Amino acid sequence: MIQLLYPMILGEMGLIVILVFKTPLRKVVIMGLDRVKRGRGPIVVKAIAGTVFVVMMSSLYNAIKIRRLWIQEGDVNPTDQVLMARHLLEASLMGFALFLALMIDRLHHYIRELRLRRKNIEAVKKQNRAFEDGRSELKALEEETTTLRAKINILELEVEAKKNEAGTAEANADSLKKRSEGFLLEYDRLLEDNQNLHSQLEALSYSPGSKK
Repeated sequence: MIQLLYPMILGEMGLIVILVFKTPLRKVVIMGLDRVKRGRGPIVVKAIAGTVFVVMMSSLYNAIKIRRLWIQEGDVNPTDQVLMARHLLEASLMGFALFLALMIDRLHHYIRELRLRRKNIEAVKKQNRAFEDGRSELKALEEETTTLRAKINILELEVEAKKNEAGTAEANADSLKKRSEGFLLEYDRLLEDNQNLHSQLEALSYSPGSKK
């Protein structure tokens, strides 16, 4: 049993070192642990851990039993000393192996959580960058809107001035039209007077007095 515990403990310590330091093997180990925790993997791991725990408690019980025999008999047997030391060593190694397995599980969990947190932070940073870009675009649109409003105001003033000019021109045109109508009436009156004078002159030229 001890020959199996030493390689297992060394392997667990190696896994812990690989998980602690960022190396190319770290990704491989994490992928392996991810696969172990899928499907029936957790059940198998718990069954193995439970078996090791039961064996560890059995070794501790045997060591305590031997210790009680020493107290009762008052005589120390070298064989019992060797057995007690072996049981204590096995229990210690199994307890240490379980502790290292728990550390590996927690390290794997925290590394996954750290990766998720980093991904969330990156997503939040991207959202902040998009928000900042949107704000800059919004500011540019606001500036463009302000410029367009200023241009619209200038155009409105120009249109108002054109309207005033058009109103003045229309008033001038009405005044000229009225004047031209007055001139035409005056012309018609003068033409009529001229015709009357002309007819009077003709009448005078054909009168009896003019014949003598």
